[in-house]
Amino acid sequence: MEAKFYKRYSIWGHAIRQGIRYAASGTITQRNKLVEASGVLGCLEGEEQATSAGLAWCRAWVDNHG
Repeated sequence: MEAKFYKRYSIWGHAIRQGIRYAASGTITQRNKLVEASGVLGCLEGEEQATSAGLAWCRAWVDNHG
């Protein structure tokens, strides 16, 4: 899991191990309150790829809703 600040939000990219692959997801918070969560975005081969996919989803959500 990796957290970043983007605009006025904290965004989190998650990599959840699923056997030999990683499920990607993202979470957006603001002032320690949940704003939105993605659910599973897909399964990727690497932990870093999954984390990056989660963060990318978060940035796109903020750009479209924030």
